[in-house]
Amino acid sequence: MIKDIATAEERLKNVRQYAIQCIKDEAQAALELIPQLDDNFDKAVRMMYTCKGKIIVTGVGKSGNIGAKIAATLASTGTPAFFINPLDVYHGDLGVMTADDVVLALSNSGQTDELLRFIPMVLHMNIPIIGMTGNPNSLLAKYSTAHITVSVEKEACPLNLAPTSSTTAALVMGDALAIALMEVRDFKPRDFAQFHPGGELGRRLLTTAQDVMRSEDLPVIPEQMSLGEAIIHVSKGKLGMGVSVDADNKVIGLITDGDIRRAMERWQAEFFDHTVSDIMTRTPKMVSPKTKITEIQRVMHRNKIHSVLVTDKDHHLLGIVDSYAASLMEDKK
Repeated sequence: MIKDIATAEERLKNVRQYAIQCIKDEAQAALELIPQLDDNFDKAVRMMYTCKGKIIVTGVGKSGNIGAKIAATLASTGTPAFFINPLDVYHGDLGVMTADDVVLALSNSGQTDELLRFIPMVLHMNIPIIGMTGNPNSLLAKYSTAHITVSVEKEACPLNLAPTSSTTAALVMGDALAIALMEVRDFKPRDFAQFHPGGELGRRLLTTAQDVMRSEDLPVIPEQMSLGEAIIHVSKGKLGMGVSVDADNKVIGLITDGDIRRAMERWQAEFFDHTVSDIMTRTPKMVSPKTKITEIQRVMHRNKIHSVLVTDKDHHLLGIVDSYAASLMEDKK
């Protein structure tokens, strides 16, 4: 007993190395999928892309767990899909399947009995099958319209028994299918937001300028205001900027605290003899109220600015979005 405890203590000192080896083994298993890609992968993607119904993902045990995640990824990235346990098919779930569907069946051995008993029903309904197994000579591979091989040399499990590297390989290949389909569909962030309206990412992608812009107490200053007075207004505005508008509230220019500092260095004692119009940028960056916050962030980053003006189509000032307001949605991811 004492010896066993001592041995366990020694092994506890090496847990990080065990973890490192596991990660290396699973990463290697994922990399070894690359040479296994062939025309069957291309065929599978085409089948899923042209599918007029749903992608029905199925599998048993650990393969079923991976299949459920693959189905969720497909569904959230523009490919209608859901997971079904082959055991449930015998209790009425077969009714959700139609000839317009495509079945994606997962089994590491390709010989899983519960899954193989489900296959004849699928074939009888003339539903094409995409098989994903580690055995290209298996029965599942034989009856598949397209077979994707996810063979691994060994499991990360020290006993080479527990599904580890094999499930990782299947998961990675499922992601590869989903990503390939996203590219084929030209799936964009706005599309992703539509499939994730309740999540933080969806909210960030759907948020527009009018949702976060400051529209009251805007730092508006006339173009003929002296720079000495403009300093006070810019400071009170707490946005590091001032906006000049005409009598119709149409934007004609913008100054920043940086513009003011550079003007002070340039003119020194003569600084107070100048007006806002002498230093203002006459073509400030403006966006519409419907501009997505993600696009505003790109505009700020590309132009190295901290604020954008929100205007209507005639350039009437409606509000200001600063980098802090824009970053709030980013922080909530």
